[in-house]
Amino acid sequence: MRYFITGTAGFIGFHLARRLLQDGHEVLGFDGMTPYYSLKLKEARVAGLVQFPSFRPVEAMLEDRETLHAATREFKPDVIVHLAAQAGVRYSLENPKAYLDSNLIGSWNVLEAAREANVGHLLLASTSSVYGANPDIPFRETDKADEPLTFYAASKKAMEAMAHSYAHLYKIPTTAFRFFTVYGPWGRPDMALFKFVKAMIEDQEIEIYGEGKMSRDFTYIDDLVDSIVDLASIIPSEDNRVAGIDTLSHQGPFRIVNIGGGQPAGLMDFVETIEKIMGKPAKRKMLPMQQGDVPRTFASPDLLLALTGRKPEIGLNEGVGAFVEWYLEHRSQID
Repeated sequence: MRYFITGTAGFIGFHLARRLLQDGHEVLGFDGMTPYYSLKLKEARVAGLVQFPSFRPVEAMLEDRETLHAATREFKPDVIVHLAAQAGVRYSLENPKAYLDSNLIGSWNVLEAAREANVGHLLLASTSSVYGANPDIPFRETDKADEPLTFYAASKKAMEAMAHSYAHLYKIPTTAFRFFTVYGPWGRPDMALFKFVKAMIEDQEIEIYGEGKMSRDFTYIDDLVDSIVDLASIIPSEDNRVAGIDTLSHQGPFRIVNIGGGQPAGLMDFVETIEKIMGKPAKRKMLPMQQGDVPRTFASPDLLLALTGRKPEIGLNEGVGAFVEWYLEHRSQID
């Protein structure tokens, strides 16, 4: 099949594209190569993809509607996976316009491209941040998610709403998935695992927010990619409605699915796992919770399990170990 993926120089987009290419699919990767973090790391990811003859990269911003539409017209994708976004919860406090441009205007351009291409399935990356400080656990897709704590979360919830309208108006089969603290090799330098491991190697302090009392439903990248690949083949329709727990809209072929294992870990458990694998204690700097942070995330995997027959299972020991091994091997290339 022909997959058009936005964000292939990014963490998740790189892993998904590589998996699809290994499986024999064609991939067009669309990425703006923004300098939000190390371009060396992004270029290293792209270098790993261009080794595949069935991969074609296009460098442009999502806001460049003309280039985006020209690429989809020429490629004629069967599936569009929209992963590109301005990421980072904390950065949205400093530069909200970046989120407006990428996550709203850019996502609208993707919706228009999907409509024009009459794509068979549109998949969109959303986030567990849309649940805000939801007191009910685990977080279910049917829970109210109308109280975002950051503009990042608000921009992703708005993208979901825009996509639903397009699914209704133009009958575009659409699945939006909400990610839960994804980590693993080739991750972003602004993510906790990357920052902690780097600091420990350099004998620097690690900053632990919320006094270490927060918890997260960590999702290893390979599990996430498995779930995306599985969901790509499950077109939202009444034929696969899951009774009682489904978010399948009655107004169009649109569904929201959590991608998380439903096994949250405390932040201090996460730190101790890193310490064990690194074989050294971290210099801990305990700090209060930052503005916009949520105390916990906890996915209900029930809908994902009902649709695909599996859910994320890889534990912290295996996942953190794989990241540390990768980082030690590639550190000179990406720092």
